Amino acid sequence: MKIRQPIVSVLGHVDHGKTTLLDYIRGTTIVSREAGRITQHIGATEVPLDVIMKICGPLAKGKKFKVPGLLFIDTPGHHAFTTLRARGGSLADLAVLVVDIIEGVKPQTVESLKILRTYKTPFVVALNKIDRIQGWRSIKGACFHEAYNQQEECVKNDLDNRIYEFSSSLYKFGFSADRYDRIQDFQRNVALIPICAKSGEGVPDLLLILVGLAQRFLEKRLETEDCPAMGTVLEVKEERGLGPTMDVIIYRGVIRRGDTIVVGGKEPIITKVRALLKPRALDEIRDPRYNFENVAEASAAVGVKILAQDIEGAVAGAPLRVVGDDNIDDVIREVSLEAKPSIEFDPEGLFIKADAIGSLEALAKELNDKGVGIWRAEVGDVSKKDIVECSTVNNPIRRVILAFNVRILPDAELEIENRGVHVISGNIIYRLIEDYFEWYERVRKEFEMGKRIEITHPGKIKILPGCVFRQSKPAIVGVRVLGGRIRPGQRLIRDDGRVIGKIKSIQSEGKSLKEAANGQEVAIAIEGATVGRHVRVEDVLYVDIPEGDVRKLLEGNLLNDDEMEILEELIKIKRKSDQFWGI
Repeated sequence: MKIRQPIVSVLGHVDHGKTTLLDYIRGTTIVSREAGRITQHIGATEVPLDVIMKICGPLAKGKKFKVPGLLFIDTPGHHAFTTLRARGGSLADLAVLVVDIIEGVKPQTVESLKILRTYKTPFVVALNKIDRIQGWRSIKGACFHEAYNQQEECVKNDLDNRIYEFSSSLYKFGFSADRYDRIQDFQRNVALIPICAKSGEGVPDLLLILVGLAQRFLEKRLETEDCPAMGTVLEVKEERGLGPTMDVIIYRGVIRRGDTIVVGGKEPIITKVRALLKPRALDEIRDPRYNFENVAEASAAVGVKILAQDIEGAVAGAPLRVVGDDNIDDVIREVSLEAKPSIEFDPEGLFIKADAIGSLEALAKELNDKGVGIWRAEVGDVSKKDIVECSTVNNPIRRVILAFNVRILPDAELEIENRGVHVISGNIIYRLIEDYFEWYERVRKEFEMGKRIEITHPGKIKILPGCVFRQSKPAIVGVRVLGGRIRPGQRLIRDDGRVIGKIKSIQSEGKSLKEAANGQEVAIAIEGATVGRHVRVEDVLYVDIPEGDVRKLLEGNLLNDDEMEILEELIKIKRKSDQFWGI
């Protein structure tokens, strides 16, 4: 069987040096051309074995490899790794987690680790920016030990301590790790390779380990044959002079110009390959230096740009299948099944949108791990239709859409406020979830306050001496709230159960209040009461709670200790005349 090149995904925290590392390997400056020097889209670069051997130099002397090279996938941050899907698992055979050795574990490093663990993807860690260690002497392109041996003892100790601290951090996430040259069993331990992506120090070691691991442990997985191709869509975009194109990773088989293909979208897309454009070796599918090669066929593993009609509806992370001699209906069924997100739905969950199928799955998993279900999950921008559908949810706490790495369309923007729907958007999963929980707590408190307003809560007041401002029509007196709270519209009763009137208004320092709480001294107007006949100075009065509300208060656990005590006093007063009151 032919051995294909392994697919190696490069991921990690933003600005830790993913693209700089690949720039060194391929001799390019892609990172300097990116907006804000941050990778915007998934890229793919084929690095032939002869280039790897040249970079490795004396380190590779006497070694022979079957793998023809490495296909590197550069991902914008950690989340795009989830786009690299193949039959429900990871498209990547190996991964390189790039970590700034000075900064260590960052939030996106944590998310990358979680995703690698979920997909069970073998990985190594490139501990980048060793040149930032104080006193480090850089040797361009040197293997790690050559550079390490040239350092002062204090610099070596600093590096070793940082490696130890990082391996301890990984242990917390369930990974055993050590510096690569100290590892005997690479299947049980994660290899840590100190590097400098700018100067190339340690990069020979990294490449040699990747090729060695692929050949030693993944040879069976890398076997390929001349069969109809299987691939995954990375991105669909409009190219000037070409029209709609798809960037695709072919991970099995062969694709040829003229082939009938089925691509995943909302509905499976059936079309023919008009052209196959392949970046040259060491060039980048996302931002090539040279013109693409127009090829008749392409074999796994490879990144290609496909020109075909009617592909606008294809989605990132969706499968692509060449029909070949297979029954086209079987292929359509297979694509339909694989294009559906692997998510368990909950009718009481949330509505989520994302840029790719894998992103949806990653977001759903993180929410599920925090006890939050999903009732709807779709790839694509937030539309007016999404807002309208979400607005039909009765519970206001669920009237929200989490939008990951997608736009809110203009017609949807107009509907958001009108329909009472909240959209939380972002391009970092953990931050999006944090924003959701902050919003949830705020809305929950507002909702609970609304429920408190609807249900009459306990309140207890005392009429203050020297504070009778009017005796009747209405009586206006100064009171202290002894516990709970009072609101306009509530009836007041004495401790003998007699109703003395209704609170018409509450004032403090000339301003009207919607309520007065425990400890406040305010003036209240009482309709139906006459001071001296119905009520006297220093009388203690209670808010008269309807019997139905008492049951709701007790069942809903809506009271604090202070309010519960007042409610128990009220129940005793009421049961003097009705022994079953409030039951």
